[in-house]
Amino acid sequence: MIPERHVETFRDVAEFNAEESARMLRFVADTAREAGLDDYRVVVNVGADGGQTVFHLHWHVLGGRTMTEEL
Repeated sequence: MIPERHVETFRDVAEFNAEESARMLRFVADTAREAGLDDYRVVVNVGADGGQTVFHLHWHVLGGRTMTEEL
């Protein structure tokens, strides 16, 4: 899930106002619910060493299976 306004990484999330931030989080939750996910993981990779390969803030929603502690 990618916000409409470009922000390179989660480090810059403060550029969003409270309304924008709330709308993005609601969108993530609503989309997971619409996909039928009750239990899921939301992941944000920050920076190249954190696994970020697309430098536009986005969220990964992982679900549909049991999550483990292993990375």
